[in-house]
Amino acid sequence: MSDQPAACRIHVEALAPAFQPQAEHWAQRLDLPLQVDDGEFALQVGEQGLQLQQLGPDAPGPVRVDFVEGGAAHRRLYGGGSGQMIAKAVGVAQGVRPRVLDATAGLGKDAFVLASLGCEMSLIERQPLIGALLEDGLARGAEDFDVAPIVARMRLLKGNSIEVMRNWQGEPPQVIYLDPMFPHREKTALVKKEMRLFRPLVGDDLDAPALLAAALALATHRVVVKRPRKAPCIEGPKPSHGLEGKSSRYDIYPKKALKA
Repeated sequence: MSDQPAACRIHVEALAPAFQPQAEHWAQRLDLPLQVDDGEFALQVGEQGLQLQQLGPDAPGPVRVDFVEGGAAHRRLYGGGSGQMIAKAVGVAQGVRPRVLDATAGLGKDAFVLASLGCEMSLIERQPLIGALLEDGLARGAEDFDVAPIVARMRLLKGNSIEVMRNWQGEPPQVIYLDPMFPHREKTALVKKEMRLFRPLVGDDLDAPALLAAALALATHRVVVKRPRKAPCIEGPKPSHGLEGKSSRYDIYPKKALKA
C-alpha cells in the first residue's frame, strides 16, 4: 500500500485510562495527535490491542490484527493446509517450504497462512498505520502458546517496499509475494471492511509496475502476484501462468524451480 496516506484527520486515543501511556507512545511514534476536531479515523488502544476505527454514523467496526482468534484461527485449523491455492502459488510442496517475502503485507493474513505451513516469512508494510496494527498483532500472537511458533517465522521490516527490495541486505528471498491495492472498482456492495477502511486512508498502489520490477530483480525463484480474478495483469513482463479461484487469481512469474 502507498506510504503517502490521503489527507485524513487521524488521532490516537486510549479506550480506558490504563492505556493512556500506550496511546501516547503510539502517537509519538506515528507523529499523530491525541486529539483532533472532526476526526475521520481513530487509532485506539484497549484490552484487545491496537485497532483502527473509522468515525462517523455509517462507519464499519474497528480493524485489528488478530492471529490468535477469529478468521486466522479458523483458517489455521481448518483452512486446507498445503492444498490451499496460495500455498501452491508460492511453491509449497512435499519437502519444500520456500523463504518468502510478502512485500505488501497489509494485515498479515496471507503471510500468517504461509508461516503456519512452515515458510520463513519477511513482511513489509510501508503504510505506518497499517504497519503499527501488524506489529501489535505479532506481539500479541507471540504471547499465545499455539501461535507463538508461527509468528516466530514472521519478521516485520519497515520502510518503502520498493526501496527495501532494491537495497536488500543478506540472503535474498526465494519467493516474493505481492497483493497490491489497485484502482479497481468492485461491482459488489459487499466490499470487505478492511478495503473500505484502507482505500480512503492509504489510496492505491500506483507504483505497482515498479513494485513488480523490484520483486523480479530480487527473488531467486519466483514472484507471485495476487489479483482480482478478472483484473488485468500488472504492467510489465507477463506471467507464465496462473492459478484461478472464484474471486481471485495468482499470477506466477517463475525464475527457476524450487527443489526439496
